[in-house]
Amino acid sequence: MWSILDSIWVVLKRTFKKKVTIQYPEERAELSPRYRGRIVLTRDPDGKERCVACYLCSSVCPVDCIAIEASIDQKNRRFPKTFRINFSRCIFCVFCEEACPTLAIQLTPDFEMSEYKRQNLVYEKNDLLISGTGKYPEYNFYRWSGLAIVGKDKGQAINEKKPVDIHSILP
Repeated sequence: MWSILDSIWVVLKRTFKKKVTIQYPEERAELSPRYRGRIVLTRDPDGKERCVACYLCSSVCPVDCIAIEASIDQKNRRFPKTFRINFSRCIFCVFCEEACPTLAIQLTPDFEMSEYKRQNLVYEKNDLLISGTGKYPEYNFYRWSGLAIVGKDKGQAINEKKPVDIHSILP
């Protein structure tokens, strides 16, 4: 009974309220500051790609719209040879951005991505890669995680502990 009266009250309250129409191309709608839209791939402060092709984004994607193929360059640094997102399947759940350890995937407030053909909604790496650092300008994954030192094995650098042999600590 109360739900019916409450519904009638909501309808009557909104019936006499002035309607607001936004003339879209000329006027832009106010977006929430936390709005997430188009996916982009960012670069680190050195200008190199942040993505290390770890496949976390594609594995966490609930609709399986991200496809990656990894490769290794001359300095043994991983990078995606191909990175493809099918935006016709993407539900903009933000799981890929949260799973990315290098902060390479970021969602922007761009929402104008409509197309007449579905094939145009499949974005390749060169469509997604931007020239800037995005929301995290100081972050550089390889500076934080470290790089392999040429000519030295694990545990031989200055102030670095020897790796633990897991077989030695078994009962």
